Amino acid sequence: MSALRKETRLPFWQTQRGQERVRLAITMIAAFSGAALLIIPFYWMIATSLKAPAQVFELPPIWVPIPPRFENYVEALTLIPMHLYAFNTFFIVIMVLIGTLLSCSLSAYGFARFRAPGVNLIFMALLATMMLPGAVTLVPTYLLFNALGWVNTFLPLIVPAYFGSAFFIFLMRQFYLTIPVELEDAAKIDGANAYQIYWRIMLPLSKPVLATVAVFTFIWTYNDFFSPLIYLTDESHRTIAVALSYFQGSPRVGPQMHLLMAAAALSLAPPLTIFVVAQRYFVRGIVMSGIKG
Repeated sequence: MSALRKETRLPFWQTQRGQERVRLAITMIAAFSGAALLIIPFYWMIATSLKAPAQVFELPPIWVPIPPRFENYVEALTLIPMHLYAFNTFFIVIMVLIGTLLSCSLSAYGFARFRAPGVNLIFMALLATMMLPGAVTLVPTYLLFNALGWVNTFLPLIVPAYFGSAFFIFLMRQFYLTIPVELEDAAKIDGANAYQIYWRIMLPLSKPVLATVAVFTFIWTYNDFFSPLIYLTDESHRTIAVALSYFQGSPRVGPQMHLLMAAAALSLAPPLTIFVVAQRYFVRGIVMSGIKG
């Protein structure tokens, strides 16, 4: 009884409940601090997109533009043919998505299920290609596409996706290894061949990893600046990522930071929408892809 009274006289932060609440408070403070570090640049982009040109570089900086200039968004869309660049971007993204999902899923299924001499060696060689810096293959790849007459077309940006990606093949192979082999055995008893098993069993069960690959592919292709810059010489073929650089200074458009931020804010909408829609499958695909090696 005296021990109980002594326990009750302890300061709150020394009790078990108090220590749990202190740890929770520290965790929440750290989480909110990290979130603030990520949100502040985003808020600054939105605030700058609503400023007048004279307010962009004022010191001390203006955090809340008054009055907000929503016409900056209209001007950013009309100053350059943004609709044309958006069409080019989404055409490339859709074609790359189709090619990546088909080629990587089929290749990953072969590595996960088929047994043949040297299959593991081939898989290791495939993974080794991920260690090559992009600068090493840039010049020979450009010379190849130039010899084929593909420069200034969308083909150099689309065709490589139909030959697979080492990272995505590895990711999907790890996911396929978590699917029970008994499902395929049952399908084989019913007379299904390898392609029917892949199309009717493996792909429907692979929605999480397919969503993961789709999100990564969409964001990487949508934000790709370097490849369209070197392969698409005609301005009518340019993409949104390249078009954003026009607002930093070009023969057609002078440096206009407020319009750059407005165009950047608008360009965030598609990838953000894709991530929100596929978030449930995206997280599940990342988690399950590393269960079995």
